[in-house]
Amino acid sequence: MGPVRTPPPAVLGAVEAAAMGLGEGSLAPRVSCLLPTGPGARFLQLPRGVVDSRAGQAAASKRDLEGERSEKGGGAVSWSWSEALTAAVTALRAGGLVAVPTDTLYGVACSACCSAALGAVYSLKGRSQTKPLAVCLGGVADIYKYCQVRVPRELLEDLLPGPVTLVMERSRELNKDLNPFTPLVGIRIPDHAFMRDLAQAFSGPLALTSANISSQPSSLNVKEFQDLWPQLSLVIDGGPIGDVKSPECRLGSTVVDLSVPGKYRIIRPGCALTQTAAILQKKYRLVPSEEPCS
Repeated sequence: MGPVRTPPPAVLGAVEAAAMGLGEGSLAPRVSCLLPTGPGARFLQLPRGVVDSRAGQAAASKRDLEGERSEKGGGAVSWSWSEALTAAVTALRAGGLVAVPTDTLYGVACSACCSAALGAVYSLKGRSQTKPLAVCLGGVADIYKYCQVRVPRELLEDLLPGPVTLVMERSRELNKDLNPFTPLVGIRIPDHAFMRDLAQAFSGPLALTSANISSQPSSLNVKEFQDLWPQLSLVIDGGPIGDVKSPECRLGSTVVDLSVPGKYRIIRPGCALTQTAAILQKKYRLVPSEEPCS
């Protein structure tokens, strides 16, 4: 695959205008979510050296990096944290598809409230309409709005943020066009500073899936999903995730069904199976189940 392309000046100008609230892509919520049209994805490269942690160390890193933006030898443009965040929120609220780094893989996010964007995600990936999309939220407190929670809050806080997708019964607050074939929904709160800030700034549920064609290997850097670029509104380049030579780094999150009290079922082992199962069994005395929980 070729190198990441530098956006033309006109495109960068449009992104900067949107990021500063000067263009039509302001941060105000929009009534409609018509999919944007254009020549392809814009690229925003996050400042390097950002710390991801549950302890909130990223906040200091963001302040130190605020305002940095530079051309680097004709490569991708590095934007400040707030500019990248604002541009991503703007694109999502306009109904766009945004490639994002997470704590496990690169993903594609869109507004879970925008039915047109949800359809575009399935088209982008060549994904079966019967395969659900996960929902990314900004914090544990948000889960109670969108799910029927049947486990202690402490359990949620032990696993999230982290490389785990928790499946629970959905509430009526979620868009009925999101996974209409199931009463369940998978919740993600990635342990990644930018994704957590993005979900909080967006102030609503984000549909999230891996950035790859269905049945193809998952992506650990932006070049690996180059074929998807033309159909994306924005690509947030957070650098490589994990070791590209390690198959274990491409496993994605561990998916666990918690929809039935007292039980859990592993839907996908993923990258955090051992520690997740230990927490569920030893600390919370949940019983593993081989049968679907609902």
